[in-house]
Amino acid sequence: MNFLFVADPLDLFKTYKDTTFSMMREAQRRGHRIAACLPQDLGWRSGGVVEAEVLRITLTGDAKDWYTVDVRERVALKDFDAVLMRKDPPFDAEYIYATHLLEQAEREGARVVNKPRALRDHPEKLAIMEFPEFTTPTLVTRSDAAVRAFHAEHGDIILKPLDGMGGMGIFRVKQDALNLGSIIETLNKGGAETIMVQRFVPEISQGDKRVLVIAGQPVPYCLARIPQGTEVRGNLAAGGKGVAQPLSADDRRIAEAIGPKLFARGLLLIGLDVIGGSLTEINVTSPTCFQEIHDQTGCDVPALFVDALEAQVKAA
Repeated sequence: MNFLFVADPLDLFKTYKDTTFSMMREAQRRGHRIAACLPQDLGWRSGGVVEAEVLRITLTGDAKDWYTVDVRERVALKDFDAVLMRKDPPFDAEYIYATHLLEQAEREGARVVNKPRALRDHPEKLAIMEFPEFTTPTLVTRSDAAVRAFHAEHGDIILKPLDGMGGMGIFRVKQDALNLGSIIETLNKGGAETIMVQRFVPEISQGDKRVLVIAGQPVPYCLARIPQGTEVRGNLAAGGKGVAQPLSADDRRIAEAIGPKLFARGLLLIGLDVIGGSLTEINVTSPTCFQEIHDQTGCDVPALFVDALEAQVKAA
């Protein structure tokens, strides 16, 4: 098969932990051809089809110089067996424009994973609104007064921007409300931007779990990202320690309720963030943690994903 990965620049990959790299490696191991491009390499003109300037690559097995470029060429997206959208957030206007180009490619016959419309319809922070039975108390607002009222009700809260990743821009405000006004102003830009506020879940000390769901089925192990020192964020990018562990009953209950619904909408791979039995985010753009789970448990998550990708292509 012939796969195109729409991703971040290859030279920025940290291959020892990068999930997109692990997908590529497993695909190549099975004999599939691999190409890569950036979102800005996509383009369309009237009378034609969506194309991209792509790099046909071969993985070398070397930790540093991990790929070679076989050829650079312009290719129609419909000529690939699957196009994998793996660009990291921010989920900004340029990301949305890329999904529109990918959706046009679908109309022309391309198979895009995850489905572009589903990516737009499930922004990672806001997608949890569909499943309030699994979430900690949550507020989405621009209003300073609404945030203050939420804090008065719950006492210990987490505030975060809607377009962040890796724990960026997350604040905790305890009962004393120290710096609450300043934090609100920083995040909502004086009422210009919408933010999310959630009741603090103390079980974060046991980890912010990344529960992976592939083709509607939960991977049997998750990665608990445990905050270190005085840090409240468990994100690996913020210094959290990743500890793989079997799914708990709550993890599985949430994944089995949400996974099939989102798979039916074209989301082959999602990552649920679960703290203390509460769903806090649904990651759909570029869920990670494949390598950490594989390395610690032997559960071959990249193989599970490529199995599902192959099955989807063959079914088409």
